[in-house]
Amino acid sequence: MAIANPAIAFEGKTVLVIGGTAGIGEATALCFAAAGANVVIAGLGAPQGRAVAAACSAYGLGEALFIETDVRQESQVQAAVQRAAQRYRRIHAAVNNAGIEGRFGPVQDATAEDFDEVIGVNLRGVWLGMKYEISHMLAQGGGAIVNTSSSAGLTGIANVALYTASKHGVVGLTKAAALELAQSGIRVNAVAPGPVDTGLLHRMIAGKIDVGVIAAGVPMGRISAPSETAQAILWLCSDAASFVTGHTLAVDGGMTVR
Repeated sequence: MAIANPAIAFEGKTVLVIGGTAGIGEATALCFAAAGANVVIAGLGAPQGRAVAAACSAYGLGEALFIETDVRQESQVQAAVQRAAQRYRRIHAAVNNAGIEGRFGPVQDATAEDFDEVIGVNLRGVWLGMKYEISHMLAQGGGAIVNTSSSAGLTGIANVALYTASKHGVVGLTKAAALELAQSGIRVNAVAPGPVDTGLLHRMIAGKIDVGVIAAGVPMGRISAPSETAQAILWLCSDAASFVTGHTLAVDGGMTVR
């Protein structure tokens, strides 16, 4: 018989999902909405963002709000956090999920512009989210933050060196911040998804590798659904994970076990 876990309830709480307009971020927003949270979705693509917010409102018990945000622009990230805090008074949990795939190919073929673009979104963008989320949570007495890394943040993956470097950086940021904040009531963790059925994966491998080949390389023999990573994020943000900080949870079908 299944036993309900009251620690996974988010009624009356507010969650900010940066990079919440598609893929894992969209699934995460819906997951928190289903758990009863007020969900603030920040990201690019206003039509999609508004659609996700509407779906959250229809699906969950709380409210949902979309704020168009480019994580490469510090002022926009700061404004998104401030607007969420002003609307709901407190941000109980935040998810930093915005990311891009970058160029596929040998590391020496990448340009300085390629490097700046990938690091600017995948690493600097996560840091900017953390910067303003942490400041708010310190003033409010605590919270939980989850950053989206990747299985590429736990191992090396050929032909996506810049993406791999950015996702390793997310793991490092997560660990350092967790230590700094361990006695402040703020927990900081990360998830490391393996291949997920999202636009990012399909753009990354388009014309280069068949998705079936990717699935065959996963010990569980398949790629995952975005909701599987979203459920891991939900748990890490919840009181059920109250003694977990500085951890990067692999959600990768066993890829990084080898």
